[in-house]
Amino acid sequence: MLDANIKEQLKPTFSNLKSGVELVVFAGDDTKSKELLALAKDMAELSPLVSFSEGTDADERRPTLQVKAENADSSIRFSGVPMGHEFTSLILAVLHSGGHPMKVEPELIEQVRTIKGEFKFETFISLTCQNCPDVVQALNMMAVINPNISHVMIDGSVFPEEADSRKVMAVPTVFLNGEVFTQGRTSFAEIVNKIDSGASARQAESLNEKEPYEMLVVGGGPAGASAAIYSARKGIRTGIVTAKFGGQVLDTVGIENFISVKKTEGPKLVAHLEEHVKDYAVDVMRDQMASKIVAAEQVGGLISVELENGAVLKSRSIVLSTGARWREINVPGEKEYLGKGVAYCPHCDGPLFKGKRVAVVGGGNSGIEAAIDLAGLVGHVTVLEFGDTLRADAVLVRKAESLPNITIIKNAATTEITGDGDKVNAIHYTDRTNDESKTVELEGIFVQIGLIPNTEFLKDDIELSQHGEIIIDNRGATNVPGVFAAGDATTVPFKQIIIAMGAGSTAALGAFDYMIRSSAPAEEVSDAA
Repeated sequence: MLDANIKEQLKPTFSNLKSGVELVVFAGDDTKSKELLALAKDMAELSPLVSFSEGTDADERRPTLQVKAENADSSIRFSGVPMGHEFTSLILAVLHSGGHPMKVEPELIEQVRTIKGEFKFETFISLTCQNCPDVVQALNMMAVINPNISHVMIDGSVFPEEADSRKVMAVPTVFLNGEVFTQGRTSFAEIVNKIDSGASARQAESLNEKEPYEMLVVGGGPAGASAAIYSARKGIRTGIVTAKFGGQVLDTVGIENFISVKKTEGPKLVAHLEEHVKDYAVDVMRDQMASKIVAAEQVGGLISVELENGAVLKSRSIVLSTGARWREINVPGEKEYLGKGVAYCPHCDGPLFKGKRVAVVGGGNSGIEAAIDLAGLVGHVTVLEFGDTLRADAVLVRKAESLPNITIIKNAATTEITGDGDKVNAIHYTDRTNDESKTVELEGIFVQIGLIPNTEFLKDDIELSQHGEIIIDNRGATNVPGVFAAGDATTVPFKQIIIAMGAGSTAALGAFDYMIRSSAPAEEVSDAA
């Protein structure tokens, strides 16, 4: 199952084990079971602390691999064959079960250890989903830390009947004690805070006690990471407050235009960004959403950032790098069927629609790329484009038009998404050439119509463009003294990772220059100008 190269790479990795780990395989006679048996046997050969056995529990899904710690009462299972993006999840589960330290803040580990109650988590995934491993790995670690927490990863393509019966139409979908708990990327801290009812109040109290920053970055995507690094290198007190580190890049599959790196993937780039930020004395406050910016003159000399949990952070300067999110169609049925057939990530959720009929709304690069990718999985793809021409690159259009199971409809104004209450069954549109209403029967809809800036909370405090973007000058400055901005949330004309990074450094340098000049004697400022 594992080739010689991977085995050689894993041997030194498994040398980090401090105690025994048993791999128990519950197998049937199917091909996937044979693959899982081979995988477990190969892994058991790599370390004397890893053993292999076959389980006999008739109630277990087959194939399932259980990771059993010798020195802990933990429950981690992989139903399916955890390869692809989930192979790392399996390796980490073995390492953590065998006593290798976790890369998690000690405060979070203690928080998990002291949570009371019984929590049985199940996560439906697809092996092509880049968001799924973060969730799987977080829940696996929680299962190692607290014996009252168990976790099962379930590959929806291996257990399609169960996925259908439980109405799973997006990944990752997490069930807690049999009920839907979350959908989509969810961080370790977010999961913990959601099951720990007193977490928000404790965090707000802790955040309120923090000393003022000299530069506070709001948002942890490429622009925010760049701004924080440039700020910290100046030797000033720097903080980042962010809902999730990495932003949109976490959901980006292939990156081939990041200069000097020929090809990488979003999560890998985010991991490198995070490691770079950690090299400096940056106070990173995760899983926190800003709700308001209060200018310095209103609060006695320092800018205030109010958070949704009630905490208030203060700083001499601010860099806003709140990024953007998928734009919605805003038609009846879209929100009602989100996760029930309506999706925004074809790479994540595409495998759940194998052999089925789907639509892609949007004829730009992202829409046509999605259609091409989906064509290899699903039965048929219908592309609905509002305009009279496709906006995608010509090479992508030619490829899409060459595929027999892609139909492209132009001048199509989507009007409604309908379903049976549990899942999508059709998309309705108006033919803009003759105002005729038409319907496409299907099982899935992927929305790919661009991005919208995350700036709603700023509309009363910062000047925004008609599109909701933060208006900035060539130094990243906004209309509020001391408040700068960078990245996809701003009026920069092109939304690219490398441009966001450059804009983040520009905003940080602009903010630093602002602080130098605003703290200098009046005559010196005049001379410098």
